[in-house]
Amino acid sequence: MEKAESENRLVRVPLVTVLVSIVGLWATYFALVSLRAELLGLPKPDEMFTLRLVSTACGVAITFGLYLLLRPFDGKPLWVKIAAALLFALPAALLTAQANTMVFSGLQAEIDQMQREQFATIVNERDLNEDLFGDQSEMLFSTERERLIDFATSRYFMLLAWCALYLALLTGEKARAAERREQQFRNAAKAAELRSLRYQVNPHFLFNTLNSLSALVLTNKPQAAERMIQMISTFYRRSLADDTTADVPLADEIHLQKLYLDIEAVRFPLRLVANYDIPADLESVLIPGMILQPLIENSVKHAVAPSSGQVTITLSAREEYGRLVVTVSDNGQSAEDRDDTRPGFGIGLTNVRERLEARFGKDATVVSGNVPGGYATHLRMPLMRMKEKVAA
Repeated sequence: MEKAESENRLVRVPLVTVLVSIVGLWATYFALVSLRAELLGLPKPDEMFTLRLVSTACGVAITFGLYLLLRPFDGKPLWVKIAAALLFALPAALLTAQANTMVFSGLQAEIDQMQREQFATIVNERDLNEDLFGDQSEMLFSTERERLIDFATSRYFMLLAWCALYLALLTGEKARAAERREQQFRNAAKAAELRSLRYQVNPHFLFNTLNSLSALVLTNKPQAAERMIQMISTFYRRSLADDTTADVPLADEIHLQKLYLDIEAVRFPLRLVANYDIPADLESVLIPGMILQPLIENSVKHAVAPSSGQVTITLSAREEYGRLVVTVSDNGQSAEDRDDTRPGFGIGLTNVRERLEARFGKDATVVSGNVPGGYATHLRMPLMRMKEKVAA
């Protein structure tokens, strides 16, 4: 909890975003003031345009300084950040007002004189009395101090508007950081679930193969037992080398299951026949590693082992409407007693369903049951092709 809070305090608005917001604010101000000057017909438009650029640049620099003052408060409570914005925006507004006054000091007298002439013309046209003229003149021709205060007040509210924008950007960044952390937690939980389900497969397989090895020893078949030990070693070396949560190319998964069936063929040399129907264009598609293992084990256990005749186990794959369909089937004559015909019983079909659901959610399905001449399980999942490796 403390770690999450610490990470939350360290969340920052990207510097580029800050600069864009500051420049955008002052660019808008520059455009509005330029339009106002054009409408009022102020003197020396070219010179004023240049001075206005200088004043705007000063505003950008001062606002960036305001950002540097606010930045240390990013991890503080909201009321502290608001108080800091209200406090630091005031001297920043005074600085921008003072900078503007200094930039335009050379033209201020001409602007004031023009305003006096325009106001006098308006008053004469309306034929107002002397008292009204005096009152309006006093309002118009304020002192430099009053003009500075008035200008600083307007700048204060403009800078407060930028502070509000900055706080909104900061809140958005913290929300996105929280979403990223939540996604990381979900991914970690999902990976842990996949590992747990994958680890269920290995002990189950080891139990079966050790039983097979024991049977070979008891029946005095040392050469077959030695061959099985070597193949078991190779099988585990390959199956445990991969990340337990990673997807593998279909060709690798089929090769691993072929190795397993070769192991079982040592135990059932006359009864077990393996058939593979994998199109070449699907060999590079990705599927969860060891996903076929429980299905093939069930075929060996419930079709080959109890049979007195030859049983063929077939692994096939096809593309169907943009999805991958992998089928494990056998022509065993008795399927009524299989544990994979009863959902939730044993490790076989249940494990496969849970792993596919953890990996793909509702995008993957498992259909299993009796078919004419035997039993079949169809796995349907998104078709994901392996990215081509860059040649070394």
